[in-house]
Amino acid sequence: MKPNILGADAVEWLGVHYRTILKAADTGGAISVVDSVSPAGSGPPRHIHHDADETFIVLSGDATFWLEGAECTRGPGETMFIPRGREHTFRVVSSTPCRHLVILTPGGFEGFFQEMSASGCRIPEDMPAIIECADRFHMSFTGAPL
Repeated sequence: MKPNILGADAVEWLGVHYRTILKAADTGGAISVVDSVSPAGSGPPRHIHHDADETFIVLSGDATFWLEGAECTRGPGETMFIPRGREHTFRVVSSTPCRHLVILTPGGFEGFFQEMSASGCRIPEDMPAIIECADRFHMSFTGAPL
């Protein structure tokens, strides 16, 4: 097993590395922050966080964000805010990985990445199990990746 690029306390799922740097448990549930590195060409299926706002701070690489039909690209030093309840996704469009901080308010969704890493679920093969886990974290999938 190769070491995780974000350190020993990080997890990997489907080639994306996640390290929780601020847990919801440490903030009374108010916020969580996850440091993520996504490979070139990667991105999640379209989805909705029903109970959390999501803010991305891009540290390196470039990602195109899709928010209910509108697209924009963000690079290092830029941000993208996704209000709760809005359908969205992103895709890494740079030839290098995209490192970004994901800030969720309120916190708690960081547990999804931990569970998915531990389960080793694959997309699309294991979507029923992924959907069941996502439901526990107040997220639903709505469509294909970009």
